[in-house]
Amino acid sequence: MEKEELLPQEEETSIITLTDENGENADFEYLDCIPYQGKEYLVLIPAEEESSEIVILEIRPVDEENETYCAVEDEEILAAVYNIFKDRYKDILDFAD
Repeated sequence: MEKEELLPQEEETSIITLTDENGENADFEYLDCIPYQGKEYLVLIPAEEESSEIVILEIRPVDEENETYCAVEDEEILAAVYNIFKDRYKDILDFAD
């Protein structure tokens, strides 16, 4: 599989609606799911804003059919997952760090 095939095509963009602890909904564009140290992390970007801020959430299974997404507080995990993401897409995305 070539790297260009990893990102969804423009017309195939996956939008995920998440609800925060206050009951507010927010739409995010799915970029990738990164496995790291036995866990999986979603890499998202806000869908409605002109922001390029990446959001990384840990996927936690609730039961066999449901999962929840939790903010990652550990800066080392955030950095590691973001670096894996950057490495996967280094040939097709520009990163401004």
